[in-house]
Amino acid sequence: MSSIITITFSPCIDKSTAVAALVPEKKLVCATPKLEPGGGGINIARAIKKLGGAATAIFPSGGYTGKYFNHLLEKENIPAVIIETANETRENIIVVDEATNNQYRFGMPGTGLTAAEWKKCLLAVEEMSDVEFIIASGSLPPGVPDTIYALLAKIAKSKNAKFIVDTSGEALKHAAAEGVYMLKPNLGELSSLAGKKEIQPGEVKTIAREIIAKGNCEVIVVSMGADGAMLVTAEIAGIFKPPAVERKSTVGAGDSMVAGIVFYLAQGKDLTQSVQYGVACGTAATLNAGTELCKKEDADRLYSLIQSAHS
Repeated sequence: MSSIITITFSPCIDKSTAVAALVPEKKLVCATPKLEPGGGGINIARAIKKLGGAATAIFPSGGYTGKYFNHLLEKENIPAVIIETANETRENIIVVDEATNNQYRFGMPGTGLTAAEWKKCLLAVEEMSDVEFIIASGSLPPGVPDTIYALLAKIAKSKNAKFIVDTSGEALKHAAAEGVYMLKPNLGELSSLAGKKEIQPGEVKTIAREIIAKGNCEVIVVSMGADGAMLVTAEIAGIFKPPAVERKSTVGAGDSMVAGIVFYLAQGKDLTQSVQYGVACGTAATLNAGTELCKKEDADRLYSLIQSAHS
């Protein structure tokens, strides 16, 4: 198994619960909450572990919530490089209204990092040896510059490591301008990257190839929700749709997809197989309630179905 590291600048504790019905002005009785460590790169490292691989998670953590966050991650045996911070690690809340089965997701503001703190995160990546994949995922908290993923792209190049980015906004644009191995935007993020208000699914291949032709990246995997994902390189273009499933939650589906792609790439699988497995993992995550990620047995079963459909 190749060496994989993930970096998350805005980790969080995800608290998920349920109420009989979401009614205003009333005291609502919640189900026993489930607490899990979250944030883009954190979830990817956790999902890779569930699939049978290993990834080292690099992240900032502070305060009482940070200590508990570290504890949650340690319980899952995720190797970690922890950057101590002055501010508390944030918490997010997910509430399911059982009367309607609607899910409400409350994302708290990112915990600000000082320049010294985010620079220590970069240094931690620099100091890692024998790295083949570096995955940067998630939003950026206050204090962290939009160029941070572009700085990581330079570090990845110096290590001859494949850099995979899953983010949005200006941070995505800076990363793409610097050059990365793989981008994993959704349709909205791809349209932003292309300088358009919106794009239609039929335009994805052309726009992705225009970005690739500029030398900004080798691979673009566009996530399209229930429609699966499109893989685009200079030579390959294909859409991989998952089987129809009963979705319980979409939380963590994108992170599970990235985990599946990298897990397979690290085993020497080709891009098509890896993206198919990523789609299987993302779909597998939706079978679970709350913030739970993909399960290997579900991912493997769905992958076989996807392969059969495309054979």
